[in-house]
Amino acid sequence: MTGRSPLPPPPPPAEIRTWPDRDALLRDRAVVLGELVRMFIGPGRLALLWTWAGVAALGWSLVGSAFLMFEDAYDSLGVVPGVICLAIGAAVMVPAAVLVAVGVSRDLRIHRLLVEWGGLDRDPEGDMALRRPRASLLWLLTSFALCATGLFACLAVPANARAGVETYGLVAWLMGLGFLAWLTGLTGLVKAFAHRRWVLRVLAGVEPDPLIRVGG
Repeated sequence: MTGRSPLPPPPPPAEIRTWPDRDALLRDRAVVLGELVRMFIGPGRLALLWTWAGVAALGWSLVGSAFLMFEDAYDSLGVVPGVICLAIGAAVMVPAAVLVAVGVSRDLRIHRLLVEWGGLDRDPEGDMALRRPRASLLWLLTSFALCATGLFACLAVPANARAGVETYGLVAWLMGLGFLAWLTGLTGLVKAFAHRRWVLRVLAGVEPDPLIRVGG
């Protein structure tokens, strides 16, 4: 979820602002907010989140394969392929998880900037393009589906596991994939609700419903 574009600076303090008039302030505000909204809720950000989650899932699949190899190993030589697979899986999964965490931290900074720049003034007509209802709905629906699928896997897999048929390694592997799906979906849901709350509180000046009070 990391991005290459540098973040814009926060707005200057009131005592050192140099905009000649309100129109100039609104123009700069619109440019900065447009870029920040794209960074926060753009479809490309959703694709990036899913990409890193997919890489993490690939790494966990390799780790799960190592668990299965350990269960099937009958001697020390049989453990060697599992150790190799475990090392490769960790090498794939850990960097992906770190990059997702870095991306979440970046999203928090972006949201703070959205609040600060949006709070400079209000421009109901000019802010219409910042609401991004379609992008927000895309985040909401896809993230909800992924979150529900992951939660179902985490609950259904151990509940339906049969002794002597499904091994502990297989159950752990499937539950791990479900947890990754749930965590990715939850991240997307939080961002969708945070954007909606920002639109209502900062752009529209309306206190949102308690059900969507997510975010900073």
